[in-house]
Amino acid sequence: MYINTVSHYLPSQVIGNEYFTKLNNLSDEWIVARTGISERRRASPEENTATMAIQAVDTLLENIPYSKNEIDLIVGATYTPYDTIVTLAHAVQHHLQIPDIPVVTISSACSSLLNAIEIVEGYFAMGKASKALVVVSDHNTAYNNEQDTVSGHLWGDGASALLISKERQTKTDMHIKKLITGGAATSGRAIEAVVLRPNDRGVIMPYGRDVFQNACIYMPKVSQQVIQACNLTIDDLDYLIPHQANHRISLNVINTLGIPAEKLLSNIQYLGNTGCAGCAIALSENRDKFKAGENIVITVFGGGYSYGAMLVTV
Repeated sequence: MYINTVSHYLPSQVIGNEYFTKLNNLSDEWIVARTGISERRRASPEENTATMAIQAVDTLLENIPYSKNEIDLIVGATYTPYDTIVTLAHAVQHHLQIPDIPVVTISSACSSLLNAIEIVEGYFAMGKASKALVVVSDHNTAYNNEQDTVSGHLWGDGASALLISKERQTKTDMHIKKLITGGAATSGRAIEAVVLRPNDRGVIMPYGRDVFQNACIYMPKVSQQVIQACNLTIDDLDYLIPHQANHRISLNVINTLGIPAEKLLSNIQYLGNTGCAGCAIALSENRDKFKAGENIVITVFGGGYSYGAMLVTV
C-alpha cells in the first residue's frame, strides 16, 4: 500500500494553559510538567467532527494525483462522533458526491487511525478496492469535562485525511511496508482506565497511571515488532511518531527504544491530545521534511486498550 498524499485541519481557536489556571487553578508549569501541553485547539460552535474532516479532505483534494472519482473506498475513524447514524465516512461521501462505494466508520479509541488503514489493507487484499480515502477526526472538546482536573486540560480538536492506493501512483508516494495492530483489553484496568459514556458524563480518566504504564509497554513493543518484521533495526529508523497523548509517554517510549530525541515527532505541546487524528496530523505537518529512503514508524495506543504500529518508507 502507498500513501499518495496526506493533509490536516486544525480549528483556529487556541486555548492556552492560562484558561485552565482561571478555571481550575492549574498552573501552566504544572500542566507542562505533567503533560508537555502548552496550548490546544478548540473547534468553534459551528464546527464538529464531520466538518473538520471535510475541511481536511478539501485540502487533500488540492494535491490529489488522480480524479476523486477514482476513490472506491472511504474509511472514517473517530471516537467522538457528531452523528452516530450519518457517520463520519458517510458525511465525507456525501460531500464528495461519490456514489455506490464501500463506506465504513470505525472506532478503537486513539488507535483508530491504524485500524482504519488496516481495513483498507483488507479491502485491497480482497480486490474490493484499489484507492481509498481514510479520514480521522476527533472533536474532544465536545465531550470532555473541562472542570475535571485529571484530564480536562488534555484535549484538543483536529482532523486529517490520507489518500491510500494499492499500487504506487507517483514517485513521492510513501510505502506502507508493515502494519500491526492488537487489542489489549485483558491488560491492567483497560476497560475502566479512560472512558467516554455519553449517557453519564464526558471523558474521564480515573486510572491515568495505568494508561501511562500500558502505553509505555505496548508502543515500544509493537514498534520493535514492526521494525523487525521488515528486517530493520532501530538504527534504520529515521523518525518515530507516537500517539500524542502525553509528552512524558513519548519520551519514555523513545528512551525504551534507544531513539534520540531528534527522531521524535511531536505536536502535543501545541495541539494537545487530538485523539486518533494526532499521528496523522503530525505526518502531514512534517511531510515536506521527509527524504527519499527514510523510515518512519507511527505507533499508537488507545483506551480500551488497543495498540498498533506502522512502518512507512518515503
